[in-house]
Amino acid sequence: MSAQIRTISIYVDADACPVKDEVYKVAGRNGLKVFVVTNSYMMVPRDPLIERIAVAAGPDEADNWIAERAVHGDIVITADIPLADRCVKAGAAVLSPKGRPFTADSIGMQLATRNLMTDLRSAGAVTGGPAPFSRADRSAFLSALNQAVVRLKRAGFATG
Repeated sequence: MSAQIRTISIYVDADACPVKDEVYKVAGRNGLKVFVVTNSYMMVPRDPLIERIAVAAGPDEADNWIAERAVHGDIVITADIPLADRCVKAGAAVLSPKGRPFTADSIGMQLATRNLMTDLRSAGAVTGGPAPFSRADRSAFLSALNQAVVRLKRAGFATG
């Protein structure tokens, strides 16, 4: 009896995600299931492979839903560093909307930097926000997502 080959799923922390259309395109080309997780109403394409998951309003409801399901062989799209940390620890491939991968080697420093910036802001320090999302960021994300899918397929995970 052979082991079941696990299919890659993509989880999108969707409320502020600027690259949902890119996710849909890559997923469609590869036949991948996409879970668009949000705590507000959001339109998603009518496609059996794309499922909108509406969670209760709350600061970590979408994060918890994703973190409880994402495992090795899945891809998570988020800008939320604590969520990225949880998903990296679960073995998922995690990408920021700008295409930056979160890895076991980098997540500790990214989490520490995030916590430091939060502390500085709460102490009244004026810190700049993130740079505006650009066409280059969109391109970097698309490339990183394609690479993540290829790596997982080479590792033996299935696509649709």
